[in-house]
Amino acid sequence: MLEIKNLHVKLEEEDKQILKGVNLTVEAGKVHAIMGPNGSGKSTLSYVLSGKDGYEVTEGTATLGDVDLLGIAPEERAAAGLFLAFQYPVEILGVGNMTFLRTAVNSLRKARGQDEMSSTEFLRVVREKAKSLKIDADMLKRPVNVGFSGGEKKRNEILQMAMLEPKMCILDETDSGLDVDAMKLVADGVNALRDAGRGFLVITHYQRLLDHIKPDVVHIMSDGRIIKTGGPELALEVEHNGYSDLIEEEA
Repeated sequence: MLEIKNLHVKLEEEDKQILKGVNLTVEAGKVHAIMGPNGSGKSTLSYVLSGKDGYEVTEGTATLGDVDLLGIAPEERAAAGLFLAFQYPVEILGVGNMTFLRTAVNSLRKARGQDEMSSTEFLRVVREKAKSLKIDADMLKRPVNVGFSGGEKKRNEILQMAMLEPKMCILDETDSGLDVDAMKLVADGVNALRDAGRGFLVITHYQRLLDHIKPDVVHIMSDGRIIKTGGPELALEVEHNGYSDLIEEEA
């Protein structure tokens, strides 16, 4: 599904190396979690995979299936099946949530050679998926994320993910700023999308999200590299002991 080999990335403006040889394979049907201290490169990895400006890949590759992600534009990465849920979803003034969603869905369908979804069909599907995420009709009528609480913004992104049906979902600290109830709703939405043909990469600081989204594999990242990989028990170890012992072991 997603294969990253020896990925080195630096900031364009500061000439500062952030990723220093990341190797990672996320299989279809699996949920991988990445944990690590601040500044370890977790969010940079998500930005580079999705095509955010300001980063330069100096070495290595990243492929989704047979698609070279690093060689194509962000919208082409989305058409190939990549989705990124942001830590801080932005507000888009003047753009209605329904208009945004339908435009995004039909743009992807067109890029994949599929027929566009009719207004009737789109309304039926979006209402059905919104209900399962406990998103009320009023939220769908408002501009994208404008006036939304932190939990509403995150649920709105999971709704986007549910509508776009990507192959590879990257969640960048989706639990950031959420209370327990909001986090459980978001996790339930993610779990509903888990299937044999879809991979997940969940980036988080905390074990608490992984109590709700059970990962198959956990990676620990430090100083731009993955320093340890294990099962869900590795996240519990970090929760109890912190990162220092693991970082010292690697050193």
